[in-house]
Amino acid sequence: MLTWLFEQLARDYSAFNVFRYLTFRGICGVLTALSICFVFGPAAIRRLSKYKVRQTVRTDGPPTHFEKVGTPTMGGSLILIALVVATLLWGDLGNRFIWAILFTTVTFGAIGWLDDYRKLVDRNPRGMGALNKFLSQSVAGLVAALFLYFTAVSPAETELLVPLFKQVAIPLGWGFVVLAWLTVVATSNAVNLTDGLDGLAIMPSVMVAGALGVFAYASGNLFYAEYLGIPYIKGAGEVLVFCAALVGAGLGFLWFNTYPAQVFMGDIGALSLGAAIGLVAVIVRQEIVLIIMGGVFVVETVSVILQVASFKLVGRRIFKMAPLHHHFEMKGWPEPRVIVRFWIISLILVLVGLATLKVR
Repeated sequence: MLTWLFEQLARDYSAFNVFRYLTFRGICGVLTALSICFVFGPAAIRRLSKYKVRQTVRTDGPPTHFEKVGTPTMGGSLILIALVVATLLWGDLGNRFIWAILFTTVTFGAIGWLDDYRKLVDRNPRGMGALNKFLSQSVAGLVAALFLYFTAVSPAETELLVPLFKQVAIPLGWGFVVLAWLTVVATSNAVNLTDGLDGLAIMPSVMVAGALGVFAYASGNLFYAEYLGIPYIKGAGEVLVFCAALVGAGLGFLWFNTYPAQVFMGDIGALSLGAAIGLVAVIVRQEIVLIIMGGVFVVETVSVILQVASFKLVGRRIFKMAPLHHHFEMKGWPEPRVIVRFWIISLILVLVGLATLKVR
């Protein structure tokens, strides 16, 4: 929105040319989203408390979580507002990738809102129910995947890249739609499963989004793409603005979500953030790298799958409790220790993922 305005002004006033630079608009996106969270965060928390939009805690969970009862939830709405507003202000609204990501983020946010609403108002711990939620996510994910498939302007946009191998690019055809759908839905649910401790999910999301922003910038720049041996994807650089806005919104929310949390993001935040990250990875053709950088999300999800499978098959549990962060809590680790150590692991994995840009 502002991009168009400043382009018009730049014709008469050269000082406005700075707003044409993608990196500058990315910085503006971070600061805008961050400012929105800082300014409106306290009022949002008071409003959620006023209407008793409060967290419920599972009775079989770690005993230390009982003190979280009554903490406002659905704070992910603050993230969504800051993220969408910052992207609309500083992104190029003529870019198809921006609209695909915004559609996916808002749609998954709406699914999360409905799930949270059912849990709170209907007092149903299952919310929408696993099947209904999965089907809703699948429809939204397929729409985004089909949009990217039919609007692709080069074969590179639908090929599978293998890290460390410069010449390996596997044509997927319709398999691209399946891969894109799976990446979006799986990442959305993985982030949701990880969101069990104060700040545990939001900080890795911020780090992964920031790293994917680097991939987006490189992929959308012909010179950098050729130098790094990655496919050039026209228009992908604009995704940097969205990733920057996500970083700002995430850090702004973390200000209130850090231990002990004043507010939780709820499914409205976790599902939308995960879907957004997944779709960005699809756009920049880094689904495999996403598995590396989002390793914490992957391990958390696998721990749940193994726990359920083991209990149903042999009647025994592998972990004291799943997802994995609860296992360490049950072993006696203080919550801040679990959170910070998972953050450190995420940082290491993100750096490893970024290293694949050069090591090809």
